[in-house]
Amino acid sequence: MRTRQLITSSALILLAAVNPAQALEKVVFATNWKAQAEHGGYYQALADGSYRKCGLDVDIVMGGPSANNRPLLPVGRIDFLLGGNMLQAFDMVRQKIPTVVVAAHFQKDPQGMLAHPGQGYERFEDLAKAPVLFISAYSLSGFYQWMKSQHGFREEQVRPYNFSLAPFLANKKSAQQGLLTSEVYSYEKETGTPARFFLLADYGWSTYSNTIETRQELVEKKPQVVQCFVDASAQGWVNYLYGDNRAANALIRKANPEMTDDLLDFSVRKMKEYGIVDSGDALTKGIGTISEARVRDFHDKMVKAGLLKPGEVDVAKSLTTQFVNRSAGLDAKKALTGK
Repeated sequence: MRTRQLITSSALILLAAVNPAQALEKVVFATNWKAQAEHGGYYQALADGSYRKCGLDVDIVMGGPSANNRPLLPVGRIDFLLGGNMLQAFDMVRQKIPTVVVAAHFQKDPQGMLAHPGQGYERFEDLAKAPVLFISAYSLSGFYQWMKSQHGFREEQVRPYNFSLAPFLANKKSAQQGLLTSEVYSYEKETGTPARFFLLADYGWSTYSNTIETRQELVEKKPQVVQCFVDASAQGWVNYLYGDNRAANALIRKANPEMTDDLLDFSVRKMKEYGIVDSGDALTKGIGTISEARVRDFHDKMVKAGLLKPGEVDVAKSLTTQFVNRSAGLDAKKALTGK
């Protein structure tokens, strides 16, 4: 426990150097859904004081089925927005909205496909032979177009997914979309058996997720605020995954009473198992790292899938690496885990 306290204290001292002692800057950070483990690093940074130590008074505003926080960013009602994937950032560029991605705390999108075990779906490619795939309308116009262009899936396989497991459970030969940290949990709780799960990121769906978006104006006029938020969030993710996350989980449960300890623990375990936060470049360049080359690769796949037209998006305008690739969180993770 004392080791963890020393780690946190040292990290916060370093973060404080970004913004010397002064009145706290009030910022509003809006998420893309109800409070959950996928937002744990941000609630952790709030709970352990990482944001305050580097000069920010952060208010976290939840998203949800009846909340659309995205329009609030360009008009200044919020300062930072949690994005789902880079398609959203590309759309902002296409619409000439002056927002930009400044960090990506998920190196892998937790979206994937579930199948019943023992049905011959041993590889992701095997799902292209499934008679039925339950896919939502939103996903049909998103990652499923990539699945078609990249892996040979077909439109006629698709049936509407209405966020109920019942049709999937009733048809053992079917497969359905799902989040590693949500539908997988529900399936295993319902059936008592491990789901056959294929993470899209492991098969070429190369988008970043949990992207942090802000206004270009904030990047230009208050870079120290952006740097503080990015670094403190990275510290929060390390502490949430590898340290004592009880205070963060308490904040999550307070904001979203539907959340349970069992689901929070399951989600943290799966995020670590699949390297959602710290894999790839993040292992050497730090939590939140972004590679423009990787973003261009994803852009090119979306052009091939027909989701973007060639030349309509200037990829360089969708992101900046000004605040990342500085080894954020690596020393703290090594101290907590020994590696």
